[in-house]
Amino acid sequence: MDESRGRQLPSYLPESAFPNNTGRLNLDGYANGGSGLPGLKKRGHGHGSRSWIKIDQNGGSKILELDKATIMRHCSLPARDLRLLDPLFIYPSTILGREKAIVVSLEQIRCIITADEVILMNSLDGCVVQYESEFCKRLQTNKDQAEDLPFEFRALELALELACMSLDAQVKELEMEIYPVLDELASSINTLNLECVRRLKGHLLTLTQRVQKVHDEIEHLMDDDGDMAEMYLTEKKERAEACALGDLYFQNNISGETRVVSKSAPVSPVRSISGVQQLQRTFSSIVTSSKHGSLTSSSTNEENVDKLEMLLEAYFVVIDNTLSKLFSLKEYIDDTEDLINIKLGNVQNHLIQFELLLTAATFVATLFAVVAGVFGMNFTASIFDYPSAFNWVLIITGIACGLLYFSFLLYFRHKKVFPL
Repeated sequence: MDESRGRQLPSYLPESAFPNNTGRLNLDGYANGGSGLPGLKKRGHGHGSRSWIKIDQNGGSKILELDKATIMRHCSLPARDLRLLDPLFIYPSTILGREKAIVVSLEQIRCIITADEVILMNSLDGCVVQYESEFCKRLQTNKDQAEDLPFEFRALELALELACMSLDAQVKELEMEIYPVLDELASSINTLNLECVRRLKGHLLTLTQRVQKVHDEIEHLMDDDGDMAEMYLTEKKERAEACALGDLYFQNNISGETRVVSKSAPVSPVRSISGVQQLQRTFSSIVTSSKHGSLTSSSTNEENVDKLEMLLEAYFVVIDNTLSKLFSLKEYIDDTEDLINIKLGNVQNHLIQFELLLTAATFVATLFAVVAGVFGMNFTASIFDYPSAFNWVLIITGIACGLLYFSFLLYFRHKKVFPL
């Protein structure tokens, strides 16, 4: 009974609470008008209320001011799921299937999807504005057409589409920016180009982590049939409504049969009591069979997740392609770094060769200076009696130093220290 009544209400958000002129929920007007959201207290911004956009099945959108308690009660969500949607906290991309809702946090799109509405966190970001306008346009365009996908899957599909498109656009923008810088760095190694590549590499790492998280989240959902089965909100809602209507129907039959038996009291009371008991036993067996059928259909639903799996697979291919672009870009950066290291190593080898030649020349010049220093000493020798003797000493010493330097070069060539 309670469940059926709860199902008859489309939501905790009554349509009468929304003014027609602006579409914005006026919290202060609830006390004056006498109507409003159940459990919604009059509070200003900063006390837990946030701006949300409600999109219904007909493509209509309204801006609401809701607190966490109202959303938790309306969507049957725990508080930790709402923290994933809080813009004050940084959480990775997440898609969670719950009993009555799907919690989606993909890049800037943070929303709660139920079987008949989407509660989207209001923001000035382009993805949020595009999601609202595009989803309302699709719902209004296909209002009279039969759709293969239920409402929740269409909402999830648009969130995946915009998230993948946004990430792919950022990757293309990064490619256009980083390829010219890498080519310039390969031709001219300087501090400015190195600093620019370092900044772009950090951006690449951050973007790769975001794309990888979306990739892993979709892959995790595709691998778990139970999680995908939890996202069939429309089917679960229809089964719950059918079960509630069945309970109400049998309870009405029991009460009607009881009234008929009471009016025919002069007839056998034992037979009337036994008839009521028989009807109750029949009702119990039918309820048991209906519950068993519900469990059977639930288990069958867990196995039959082809629609959602094909939907996720399509966007898994898109995000996998985007991730491949990032890996290719990272490999290009690594190849450029290897090329730069090779060039720097080559320059370092040339410097070492030049230093080696300079060291050999310094050694030979030192020997020549030692001979000149010896003859510069103040001592008595017969060689000083011949004026041309010192010239011969210089010539012989120079030839000896030249031969010594040439022998160094031949040794370096023999050891293949550097080509000559």
